[in-house]
Amino acid sequence: MKVNVPYGKEGTLAVDISDAVKVDFLEANDVNIDNEDKTILTAIHQPINSKPFIEFLRGAKKVLVIVNDATRPTPTQKIIGFIFDELQHTDFNFIIATGAHRGPSPEEYLQIFGSFYPDIKDRIIVHDARATEDLVFLGTSTNGTDMYVNKAGVEADKIIIISSVEPHYFAGYTGGRKSFLPGIAGYGTIEQNHKLALVPEARALALDGNPVHEDMMDAIKTVKQDIFSIMTVLDKHHNVYAACCGHIHDSFHAAIARANEVFAAPLTAKADIVVSVVTFPQDIDLYQAQKGIDNAKLALKKDGIMILVAKCRCGIGGKAFADLLGSSDTPEAALETIKRGYVLGYHKAAKMAEIGLWAQMWGVTDVDPDLISKLFIKPFKDLQTAVDKALEEKGRDATVLFLMDGGLTVPLMK
Repeated sequence: MKVNVPYGKEGTLAVDISDAVKVDFLEANDVNIDNEDKTILTAIHQPINSKPFIEFLRGAKKVLVIVNDATRPTPTQKIIGFIFDELQHTDFNFIIATGAHRGPSPEEYLQIFGSFYPDIKDRIIVHDARATEDLVFLGTSTNGTDMYVNKAGVEADKIIIISSVEPHYFAGYTGGRKSFLPGIAGYGTIEQNHKLALVPEARALALDGNPVHEDMMDAIKTVKQDIFSIMTVLDKHHNVYAACCGHIHDSFHAAIARANEVFAAPLTAKADIVVSVVTFPQDIDLYQAQKGIDNAKLALKKDGIMILVAKCRCGIGGKAFADLLGSSDTPEAALETIKRGYVLGYHKAAKMAEIGLWAQMWGVTDVDPDLISKLFIKPFKDLQTAVDKALEEKGRDATVLFLMDGGLTVPLMK
């Protein structure tokens, strides 16, 4: 059997596996895609518990449009095309909800805004979570988080949020309230919020009892301005499967139901070896690609081998989590360090270290082998070698599962 998997934006990796080996594939569910433009337009013109978009903008003076950064596959450019004519009748700005991520590169500006970029580049704010002079205090959440957000979020009299909804490994789901916190929140606020990810209740597909989600909800509740939410749900090929617009919470929950139809993948049995393939754009760095590790653990047997396949074209990504893992001799030591004091990024290290207690993590990436090996990930130069070695170690009776689009697909045991 020859298996080809995506690697990077346009590349692929191939692996040959004996027909004697039991190989399965788990990926996002196939769904019917209607006319994408019609899907989005209908949602905009028939919003959930909200005025229609044109009426929402009527009388608006200062409008802020919150959009995702380049780590998300949100079809921002496509959506802008449907609202741009109306926006131009207002004093509008876009803000890129970077959270604690870096700002976009020149190429990434085009990835986000496409052909609109030359006309709106002077109206784009890149959120900087560390720029305290740009932050305002909203209050303290019920979990004790001091909520600071970019002042642009309170200075506008109307807010539009453009995002996409898919499973998130500790917030439950992306989208909706997440554009505000962590999207345009201060660094300290994000750090306090993400510390809550260390508890078991903070996991994919979970909202009830999830303190990370609760924090985000507390932040969005402080917003006094009218919000028009445009949430999309993409299929495994990044086509628009659904769009839910209008009320910030109602559109989010409507999108969750559609996202589950795509990304909650039923699983009948766990595997000895799981190959988790993280696709563009989530393969930007290891910090983002780690989502493919966390999802893959749900399909992996104890003492199994997980092989991460992610280009990580910008390297490691988060310094704090890499420094912590790199300075720890064992996963247990890393978890002990986290118990003594949390800094932003340690939640990522904790999730990886916890897996390292009961399974092996291997990786096929572009990250320097000496660097990634310090993070409890055994590096391999190619997928063929990694799979061959895993089968040699686990035996020819081992089962292999390819988790396609591992950053988004969540295995669910039946």
